[in-house]
Amino acid sequence: MRRVVLATAATVSGVVLLLSLKPASDPAAASAAGAAPQATAAGQESPPGGPRGAAPAGSGTVTGDAVRTPYGAVQVRLTVGNGRITKAEAVQAPKGGLSDQKTQLAVPKLNQEAVTAQSADVDAVSGATYTSEGYRKSLQSALDKREQAPSGASGSSGAARARTVTGKAVRTPYGPVQVRITVADGRITKAEAVQAPKGGLSDQKTQLAVPKLNQEAVAAGTADIDAVSGATYTSTGYRQSLQSALDQAGG
Repeated sequence: MRRVVLATAATVSGVVLLLSLKPASDPAAASAAGAAPQATAAGQESPPGGPRGAAPAGSGTVTGDAVRTPYGAVQVRLTVGNGRITKAEAVQAPKGGLSDQKTQLAVPKLNQEAVTAQSADVDAVSGATYTSEGYRKSLQSALDKREQAPSGASGSSGAARARTVTGKAVRTPYGPVQVRITVADGRITKAEAVQAPKGGLSDQKTQLAVPKLNQEAVAAGTADIDAVSGATYTSTGYRQSLQSALDQAGG
């Protein structure tokens, strides 16, 4: 009996000794536990969404001159994408008293018309004549700055040859006429009236005459174009402004 008890005691002692020698944690588990914080740290280093990208090519903003009116300054900013106005906004407009109401009424309409017309040929908002006039002037200056920008920039040969020039505003008994032309390789590729007589019967005559005059200017490549019947004053003013634009373009 003593031998059996001694043998059993020895066996138990050996098991206890083996258990005491086993590592407190499994190496593989410890390795996995250490990997988790590293993965978390790596995730924090990569900002969500990736780096901010630059504005798409051919897009940007241009701000016109601040135009003073009896009720405050008006200044227009344009957002341009792929050569077109995609957004117009008044960064300055008359404020205070009744001006607040007129600005809230007029500016959204003017912004919308600027994008639709793609020019400064926008109608004045009734009851906000000064604001509308200041808006048009600032808008035109922004358009002029936009057109001048590519002339000094390097790019493709075709883009470098294209220029847009605005002629002088010519006064007529029914309102000013002002022509803007796009010239490429020495030829007129586009003509448009950025100003033309408005109001009453003038609206009908302008809608009749201007598209024809634009078309003739491109076809002729000069200011030697025929007057539109029934719109003699508009036709004469158009030719004079067109000639001044051609003179600036060197044509």
